Amino acid sequence: METTVTTLSMGATWGIAGAILFLLALSAFFSGSETALTAASRGKLRSQADKGSAGAVRALQVTEDNERLIGSVLLGNNIVNILAASLATALFTSLFGQQGVAVATLVMTALVLIFAEVLPKTYAISNPEAAASRVAPIIALVVRIFSPVVSVVRALVRGILRIFGVNIDADAAIMSAHEEIVGAITLGHTEGGVQKEDRDRLLGALDLGDRFVEEIMLHRSNIEMVDAAASPEAILDQCLASRYTRLPVFRDEPENIIGMIHSKDMLRTIDRLVRGDGGGVEAVAKFDITDVMMEPYFVPETTTLDDQMRQFLKRHTHFALVVDEYGALQGLITLEDILEEIVGEITDEFDQPDEPILTPDADGSYRIDGAMTIRDLNRATDWGLPDDEANTVAGLVIHEAQSIPTRGQVFSFHGFRFEVAAREANRITQLRIRPLG
Repeated sequence: METTVTTLSMGATWGIAGAILFLLALSAFFSGSETALTAASRGKLRSQADKGSAGAVRALQVTEDNERLIGSVLLGNNIVNILAASLATALFTSLFGQQGVAVATLVMTALVLIFAEVLPKTYAISNPEAAASRVAPIIALVVRIFSPVVSVVRALVRGILRIFGVNIDADAAIMSAHEEIVGAITLGHTEGGVQKEDRDRLLGALDLGDRFVEEIMLHRSNIEMVDAAASPEAILDQCLASRYTRLPVFRDEPENIIGMIHSKDMLRTIDRLVRGDGGGVEAVAKFDITDVMMEPYFVPETTTLDDQMRQFLKRHTHFALVVDEYGALQGLITLEDILEEIVGEITDEFDQPDEPILTPDADGSYRIDGAMTIRDLNRATDWGLPDDEANTVAGLVIHEAQSIPTRGQVFSFHGFRFEVAAREANRITQLRIRPLG
């Protein structure tokens, strides 16, 4: 049985060829539009929209529903590609007979790959925001036209996925803005575009909402306090010798905090006593700390750093005492402690210089204080020790060992070697750490 091959007239041949080129141009438009609209930064588009760019405004509107956008663009792209392939098959079959099918396949594959896929997508990925602003008005019309079909396809796809136990939440975002920013900063540092110090500051600011005051507070065992029952001379000597300007005041026992004394308030009161009528050095004995101290400010240990910083700014104070769920004193936190999580250590002329605890030994190990937080160690060394179960390095060792190790004990976990270098009572005071391998 012979197959009849229809021969097209010259006009029909050129007409089909022109239609194929037009369809390839549409395919290039859809491919480039998909890449531009999905790769464009919504932050940059928002900035351009605020400056009056109508295209950026439309691009933001179009990309609000990515599933509908991608479905409409893919539908349009597939329609024009299939139609172009069908016309090419008819054209080349009329010119070359049965071999025309193979010729059409090779020619259309090359044309679609180069001119309808790689070329437009390469341009779009190099100028995503500009390309997205240009194509958004047309794509918005395409989305509106194909919306009924896309809705049916979407429902069909969700139904099929549900059969296999995959449930898709239509309102769920694939990635939150917070995760996108963190990912961009981390990638920028990996590729060398963001310095380590800049990365640490940016990530520190972004992490404030996920961290709690108990993680960075000064433990109660290290808090310097003033005894309300001490003599005025002793209180004055202690405040002048202290490197802190604010000190908690206790009565009878350190757990019973009754106020907070600021050195300036104390000195102003003493100045009035000494320089006032009938004053003199002997008038210092009349000083009563309870007349000068301020009300203590207590915060729960589960308060996030972000919330606590907002409270500090709202209350115009820099100093808070941290308590647990039973009201027992756990530590102390200041606004400076929170800021140091963003900008790093803040020191002044009264701060005691820290010794270089992170200088590696000959074998690559670090000798660190057990009370050092895991976060600070990771930031200083670019390690990735987990801080889910413990805040300090000593706490991590105790958690992993499920006991309080003795001096000289060695552990290996999370890809690191931990050696207990010093211990006081039940506290691990020093550790030697080095990566394994």
